[in-house]
Amino acid sequence: QLQFVESGGGLVQPGESLRLSCAASGFDEEPYSIAWFRQVPGKEHEGVSCIQSSDGNTWYADSVKGRFTISRDNAKNTVYLQMNGLKPEDTALYYCAAAHFGSDVGCSGATYADWGQGTQVTVSS
Repeated sequence: QLQFVESGGGLVQPGESLRLSCAASGFDEEPYSIAWFRQVPGKEHEGVSCIQSSDGNTWYADSVKGRFTISRDNAKNTVYLQMNGLKPEDTALYYCAAAHFGSDVGCSGATYADWGQGTQVTVSS
């Protein structure tokens, strides 16, 4: 069973940066895509970014476009989320998940499962 371990969260001030890591293990075949989500208490989880395994195509939510960058290291089975210019509204629990089947619209339209436990990001002055 595919499992994820997220790390790299923390408390930072507005404008600072963090790099989150999502280490994958236990998969029999490469998933279609891996995505980062975030959630704050009382709200639905929000898709932040995703990356397709076959071609590296990426997608970003409008709220993070230009500030966040998703990347992967296949040798380490790890997906990263580089977050620059952090804002207080980026405060959330960040976690990753995998999609095992494709979507006509790319990774942003895929169905995700195998959720990790998350890493907390807090942006506050």
